Parts: sequence; C-alpha cells; structure tokens
Amino acid sequence: MIKVTLKGSEVREFEQGITAAEAAKQISGGLYRAACAARIDGELKDLRTPLTKDCSLQILTFDDPEGKHAFWHTSSHMLARAVKRLYPAAKLAIGPAIDNGFYYDFDVEKPFGPEELARLEAEMKKIAKEAIPLERYEIDLASAMKKAEAQGEPYKLELMQKHAAEGAALSYYRQGDFEDLCAGPHLMDTSPVRAVKLTQSTGAYWHGDASGPMLCRVYGITFPKASLLDEYLARVEEAKKRDHRKLGKELGLFTVMDEGPGFPFFLPKGMILKNLLIDYWRQIHTRAGYQEISTPIMLNRDLWERSGHWENFRENMYLTEMDDTPFALKPMNCPGAMLWYLNNHWSYKDLPLRSAELGIVHRYERSGALHGLMRVRAFTQDDAHIFMLPSQIEDEIGGVIDLVDRIYKVFDLEYRVELSTKPEKAMGSDEQWEIATSALERVLAKKGIQYKLNPGDGAFYGPKIDFHVLDSLKRSWQCATIQLDFQMPERFDLTYTGEDGQKHRPVMVHRVIYGAIDRFFGILIEHYAGAFPVWLAPVQVKILPIADRHHDYAQSLGNRLEKAGIRVDVDLRNEKIGYKIRQAQSEKVPYMLVVGDKEVEAGKAALRTREKGDLGSVDVAVFQERVLQEIQSRQNS
Repeated sequence: MIKVTLKGSEVREFEQGITAAEAAKQISGGLYRAACAARIDGELKDLRTPLTKDCSLQILTFDDPEGKHAFWHTSSHMLARAVKRLYPAAKLAIGPAIDNGFYYDFDVEKPFGPEELARLEAEMKKIAKEAIPLERYEIDLASAMKKAEAQGEPYKLELMQKHAAEGAALSYYRQGDFEDLCAGPHLMDTSPVRAVKLTQSTGAYWHGDASGPMLCRVYGITFPKASLLDEYLARVEEAKKRDHRKLGKELGLFTVMDEGPGFPFFLPKGMILKNLLIDYWRQIHTRAGYQEISTPIMLNRDLWERSGHWENFRENMYLTEMDDTPFALKPMNCPGAMLWYLNNHWSYKDLPLRSAELGIVHRYERSGALHGLMRVRAFTQDDAHIFMLPSQIEDEIGGVIDLVDRIYKVFDLEYRVELSTKPEKAMGSDEQWEIATSALERVLAKKGIQYKLNPGDGAFYGPKIDFHVLDSLKRSWQCATIQLDFQMPERFDLTYTGEDGQKHRPVMVHRVIYGAIDRFFGILIEHYAGAFPVWLAPVQVKILPIADRHHDYAQSLGNRLEKAGIRVDVDLRNEKIGYKIRQAQSEKVPYMLVVGDKEVEAGKAALRTREKGDLGSVDVAVFQERVLQEIQSRQNS
C-alpha cells in the first residue's frame, strides 16, 4: 500500500500501481466522471499514470486551468479524427489546446468554409456520443518515423525528426481507428465533450514561416455542458461589442493607418485619456520614491551587445546605421537605465535607487500578429529599474507588488500571478538563477499570494513575476511584470561603495505596472466597454441647450464647470434635443445637462446620466461638487 496526500491534506491509502483515474473513482464517482487530468507531486500527468510510491495527488477537473487544457487537447484530437473521417486525404500538422479552446492545422486541397465546419462539428458530436476510449502507448523513434511515412503524414514526420532525440520513445494516443503523435495528457474517453463549437477557419503558415506551406487552421471550443457553451458564446458576442478597435474608432480615441501599420495614432480624446493614465502613474511613483528619467530612443550596437539583446533579441529589433556605426531603436529601456546608473558614483547609503521611465520602445512584429493597441510595433512602457543591496531584494519586490495591487484596484481589475523560471536561452549560472528564483518565491509566500509556476518562461536575464489582469468579462491580459536580475549589473560592471569602502555589485529589478500604456489603454476600453469612469472620461459633462435662446446660459454653465476643472462639451448645434441626447449617449458621456426655459429661469439644469437617464432638476453648484469629488477620488463608476 502507498500513502497518497489529497487536496486539503487528507491522506489515504491505495494499492501500489493504482492509476490516478482509479484513485479518483475510489475517492468519489462524481470526481472520476469529472476528472480531466492529474497533478502528481506537483507535476501535470495523464489520468492513466500509475501511482508507484507515496505522493501527493490532485485530480483536475474542467474547473481547473490544466483540466481545461486536457479537455480541449482531447477535443483537438476529436477534430482531427472528424477531418480524417470526412476528408481522408487531409494531412495532419499540429493541434494544441490554447487559452480559449483549441485549434488544429491541416494541409487540405481547399480551405474549410462554414459548410465544412458545420459538417465537422456534427461529426465531432457523433464521436463524443460514441464514448471512444483514448489509449496511450509508447513507440521508439525509428518505428514512429516508419509509421508516419506509412500513414502519409509528412508534418508528423518532420516534427519527429526535429524534436525527438535519437533512441527516444514517443507517445501516441489511440482513439478507436484514429491515432495521433502526442505527449498528452488526455481525457479517458470522448464522452465528456458534450458541447462543441467550431468558431473559425483561417490560414496559417507551417511553423509561422511565410516561406513554408499555407495550412488550414480550424479553431474550436468545447464544454462538458451545453449551458457553459451558451454562456461562452454570449461572452463572445459581448466581447465583439467591446472590441477596442471598434470603440476606439467610434469614440474618436485612436486609429491605425496604412502608412504606419502597428504604429497607432492617438486622437485628441485618446490623448486626454492617455495623459490621465500617465499623470496618475507619475503621481503614485513620486509618492513611492521613484526618480523619473528619460533615455535615448536609439543607441549603438556596442550597447546592445553589452546588454545581451544583440544576441538574444536582435530578430525583434529595428536596425539602422549612422556615421558607419550600427544603431538600433531600443526594444527595451533597461540598457539606457544602466548608462544612467553608470553616470554617477553610488554608495550603499543611496540604495535602493528607484528610477522610472516612460520610454517609447520599438519591436518588430509580423503583420499578421498586429492587433489594434494590443499588439503593436511601437509603444510606451511605464518602466522602472530599482538598484539595491542584496539584503533589500525582498522588501523592494514586496513594495512593487503593493504598488501593482494599489493601481489595479483603482481600475477595478482583478489579477492572477505567475512565476516564470530560467529559460533554455539564458545568461548566468544556475546558482544565480536559484538565488533569484528563491527570493521571488519567498516574497510571494510572505504576501500569501497564490501563483502558477511557469517553468522555463523567465526573461533571458532573470526569473519574473507576471500579473495577468482579469477584465469585466474575466478575460486575462498579461500586464505588470517584476524581473529580478543579477546579470545586467555584471555585464555593465555596476558598482556601489559598501560600508567597508570597497566596491560591490548591486542587484536590480526591472518592472512595469501598466505594461505598455498603449495596450493598457486598449484593455481599459474593453473593460469599461468605452463607458469610462468620470475621472477618465475624455468628456465628463455635455451641456445640451434645447433652443438657440438657451445658448448663452449653456455656454456660461460650460465656462463655470471648465473653470472648476471639469472637461465639458457644449453642444450648440441646430439639432433637436432628442438627437443631441442620443448622440451624447452613443459617445458614452457620463453626465448630460439639458437646459431649456425652466432651467434658465431657475438657474439650474436637468441632469441625465448614461446609466440612469433623466434624474430631473439639479442645483449646478451641488452637481459641480459631486463631479469634482468623483474625479478626485477616482471613483470607478
């Protein structure tokens, strides 16, 4: 017998060699039916994995992110099987689970259209009803390659040749008469997939390489209940209404032009909102003891070689030449901050030294990846670099976490946290990485913050804590990051004079909170659906005179509110009042003041809000105070 620690620290005994699935069945029939994957001693495993020794076991269901991943991975195999049933000549490429569902790439004679997607969807539902068991088996590389050749699957063969070591065993998953090369994990059978929707079919280059073959990529999503699919589709429709590209155009906030793909133009109303984000950022950073700096947008090749970017990031950089010297537009602000630090001699008494920069950076993105403000080629990073003593690491990182929390609460944004460790392509020794990673782990533990571990996803110079904000539709966006770095100070020979009078090496933190102001702007558009809280609204109050004779009074009201510090637009157009109200409503202006004969005579205004409509007559002084209080407190609604 072996002892297995379950969720909640309960310990149960099972026979040695029992699978995770069989253990789930003994714990609860309902848990077994809902099971998608398992976590054994902290590692994600297939439900078919035997428990051979004392261990911890967590059964993962669709409610867990890793459970969803296994559910959607199985769904991608079901899609592949449906394609092979209906279109036997199709060649299989790859079919991973993604954040919202899955996709599979196929080499087909003609791309799938709506009619073909409907047929495939129906076939997937049929496969689900058949409750076909999935079986895992291993095969040596040579046999696997022969199998791929015999099946006429060139893409699978290429994957084996590129990614499998000589003599390695590869795993396959069999689903009835269909099988696919795959590492898993997968569901036990196809029956849990009760709701299916294939969402779109697009073109995708093999390996993302434009010189390679164009494949047909089919996206889909599945659920264990039809009601969950209905809820998802409703969220998708709501997301379409909130699309920041659509609202950005309708509200006159920003645009992207053919003359500069990936380089957004911020329009006057958009600049008001962007500057408000910057003003708030400056205010809170000044209070937190940061000094603002500004570094050049273009620096020479020697600097980028020194920083490691030339070796590790050059494919994403814009290069040029000046005076026979190679230069690059900066993709990151950190090397400039290193030069700023080197511009002075620092003592241990000066540390921690917190510098902040609103730096414009440029990064090359493929045209197909560009997406409004979310994926661009130039953006403003709200960067900061903290230079510190090793003994100050945990306090400083804790302070940054508190700052992130404070700022996100202002925007009513929830968040989840991820810790990313050493990537394959990295600078520095394993010992340095272990020290840095352990420091981040200790801070998160002290703060009582739950986090997801992302092995191998750190920056090339250090481990990092990432904050993924959740908007009003519970969609996740990666924004803030805290990166602990022992490498840059070494490469730039940064020093400070210690208490002993000797030179010592500081440790540094790279961090952003908005992430990129442009992207955060886009997230806020979708989070608020363009109906910004009063303090962020480009126009806070719109004054709507009913007739020409009310213009003077309307203008005087506008002047009064503007003088008090409120952003006002007075609509003096020769239009009916109903039209003016509808226009203001479509512009998502928080407050409207309608003025006619009664209001002019009483020295008041008729108040309307975008949420509640007509609220009746209001004293202008009382209204002014109300709006100013909302602005000053940065109320979120």
